[in-house]
Parts: sequence; structure tokens; C-alpha cells
Amino acid sequence: MESDPILGPHIGRMVMKWKSLEVPFLSITPLDLEVEMRQCEDEGKDVKSLTPIFKRLSKKSLAEPKNLEKAKDLLDRTASLPVRKDFPYKEPSDWEGICAAMGKAPRLPRFSLKDRALEDKIYGAWLGRACGCLLGKPVEGWRTPRLWGYLKDIGCFPLSSYITARAPVKMRKKYELPGAPFPFIENVRFMPEDDDMNYTVAGLALMKKHGCDFSPLDVARFWLEHIPLLRTCTAERVAYRNFCHDIAPPQSALYRNPYREWIGAQIRADFFGYACPGKPRRAALLAWRDASISHVKNGIYGEMWAAAMVSAAFATADPVVIIRSGLSQIPIKSRFHEAITEVLDWHRESLSYDEAVKRVHSLWDENIIHHWCHAISNAMIVAIGLLCGEGDYGKSICRAVQPCFDTDCNGATVGSIMGAILGARNLPEKWTKPLNDTLETGVSGYGHVRISDLARQTLGVIEKIH
Repeated sequence: MESDPILGPHIGRMVMKWKSLEVPFLSITPLDLEVEMRQCEDEGKDVKSLTPIFKRLSKKSLAEPKNLEKAKDLLDRTASLPVRKDFPYKEPSDWEGICAAMGKAPRLPRFSLKDRALEDKIYGAWLGRACGCLLGKPVEGWRTPRLWGYLKDIGCFPLSSYITARAPVKMRKKYELPGAPFPFIENVRFMPEDDDMNYTVAGLALMKKHGCDFSPLDVARFWLEHIPLLRTCTAERVAYRNFCHDIAPPQSALYRNPYREWIGAQIRADFFGYACPGKPRRAALLAWRDASISHVKNGIYGEMWAAAMVSAAFATADPVVIIRSGLSQIPIKSRFHEAITEVLDWHRESLSYDEAVKRVHSLWDENIIHHWCHAISNAMIVAIGLLCGEGDYGKSICRAVQPCFDTDCNGATVGSIMGAILGARNLPEKWTKPLNDTLETGVSGYGHVRISDLARQTLGVIEKIH
């Protein structure tokens, strides 16, 4: 299909097949409408005139063609709504606009790529990410009454170790614990597949192929060729759907995408930090290219912030400097910058961990899915985990998972940063041993891989691009 301007002949043939189908998991859902209304309000759009339509359509079956077309039309109408003149934030999505809105970066200690500790730090970052992800994975989606209640009933609160399902039958029923092979610690022989780890591996594979010169379009093509559709969720699935309809980046992040500021891009950040140790700006640029295919504004900033923090963690162990290094790569007048700065203020005021978590829950309602999965709410918890972890790996990841929200994502990000700081040699066996240095992924060509091999391949990418 030489006429295909976006994807090339091989992917183009697949696109034509998708275009001929109305596939349910590529369609519009009532959740899309609920989230879109909240997302528009967050962005400073006035949706009052459309609220009755939202409410009416949310009660109807979108499987019916007539209602589906109305839902699509509604999403198109919200896309054209202007931002209120009194909206206090300036939140560009383009690289030039973001750069113009950034603040001053803190000075980092010089980090040399010839540092003997680099290999151990890279391995530590991979291991740390996997362990943090595993800690939060079995309780992803749990709200605080369920998680805190369960941990208290089994005598494991506050959280200090991997979560077990070994509990009396009555307690298992009370908290609706799923059975094996769900990844409670007694069922683990390696790190099971998780989207948080899939995207880290995808970053490695992408940069092995393209180096640091990849474009957003290269990322889109990589997904179509190497990541199965059903491995994607929310904004990533919408972007995938858009690719299948020949909608290229950056429009793929905007078109009928209610999840454009959710956490999905933030969890894809880490490899770009691994590839650019001690160079937060470069890591943020690579993260922007990746994020812009599926997210806008604060959704993009989440990935840039996380990538820059991971990069900075190779050069400094100070969590405040690491967090500020991330903030220096995003617009000052953004909701994201404001929220993380507020967390830093709490820390400066010596607010306790429990009180900081309480404040996040007062600002973001975990029972509202848009709040539960938003980039900003989860970034605040990541920052709290780093600031209140006292330089201890286990305490840091536990304090990122215990508040709930997106538990595996937040545990993974904090674990990655702490692993880069401490190195693999300093990560306790309590956390690393259950993984047996093995990771399962859904990325083509990386079914079961040694985590140490991924670290070595990462070093190869670093040598190639620097």
C-alpha cells in the first residue's frame, strides 16, 4: 500500500482490516464519556452546555449504532471547546512550547559514563523497578479500606514486605482475594508480565533499533509491530485504535482520547532515564517523543518528569534534588508542577508521611476512576514515597504502594529511582530473590528474559548513543 502516508505497506494492510470492522474494544464506552467530561473540566473547558448530553448518553447502550455515532460526535465537540480565559495554567504539549515554559534546573553532581558503578546502577534500576512493580501488582485496583483493612487483619500494617494471600478462608472471602496464579508472593517464581515492565522493555528495543534519533512515528510503528493490542489500556489503546485508522502522532493523542492525562505515559518513562544517566534534559526529550503519541499536557509532563528523575538518580541520592530535576523539565505554570511543588512544601514543613497521604486523598478521590488513574495524583504519591523513604529501598516502595491509587505503577517508579541510587548490590535479597533475575513480557522477542541481560543491553544502548 504505497499510498499509506503513515505506517508503511505491511502495517497498512493490517489497518485496512481494522477499518472494515466495528470492534467493541476499539469503540466508545460509557466510561469514555464520564472521563471526558471530567477531563474537560480539568483542562479549563466549559462543558455545562454539553452536560445534559453526557448524562443522557451515559445511560444508553453505545452498542447501538445511533447512540455510538452520537457519542463520537460528542467527543469531537469537546475537542473544539476553548479553554476559559480565566484558566490560570499554561500547558503546552509541543516540545518548543514546553521548553519555553520550563524553569531553572538544579545543579547535579557530575556523573561520568566511565564510572565503575554504572553497570551496577543500571542493573539496580531494572531490578528495583521490577520489585516495586511486583509489590503493588496483586493489589492494583484496591481502595484503601480494602488494602489497609486486609493488611491490618493479617498483622502487616504498615506495609513492609511483599503481600501474601496466606490468610484464613474467612478473611480471604471478606477481602475477595483471587486464587493462584495471582501474583501474591507465594505464587511468584519470576516477575510476571505487567504493562509497567512491558513499556520499559519496549523502550530498550526501540532504542536498540533507532538509537536516540527515533521519532514519535517510530514509536507508533514499534507498538503496532511488537506490542499486541490487548496489552494496551486506556490512552495507549485509544492511540493504538487511532493508528489503526491512519491517525498519526500527535493527533493520535487527541482524537477521541479521554485518557490523555492519565498515568499511561508516566509508566513508560524509565528506560529513557536509564539511557541518559545524569542527563535529565536529554531523558525528558526522549520521553516527550514517546508520550506525545498518546498523551497531552500533564500526561506528557508525567513521563518527562519521571524520565528526568530516573536520569538524575544516577548522579545524586538526594530525593529533593531528584524531584526538582524532574520538575525543571516541565512547564512551571502547569497543574503537575503546582501539585509536586506542594508535596515538596509539605516535606519542607516536616509533614508526616501519614498526613501527606491523607492530604492526597483529600485532593483526589480514589473512588473516582479519573482521579485514581490520573498522572498527577499518582505522581504526588511517587514524590511522597521518595521523600519519606529515608533512603531505604523497602521503605520507599512500601510508602509508594500503601496509599493505593495505581499501586504497581507507583511502586515501579519509586523502585526504579531507588535502584539507580543504590545499585543492585545494595538491594536486599528479601526483595530481589523471588524474581530469580527473570522477567516475563508481552513484547515481541522478549518473552522470558534475564533482568541482568536487559541491564547489559541497556549499557550497549548507552555506549551507542553517547
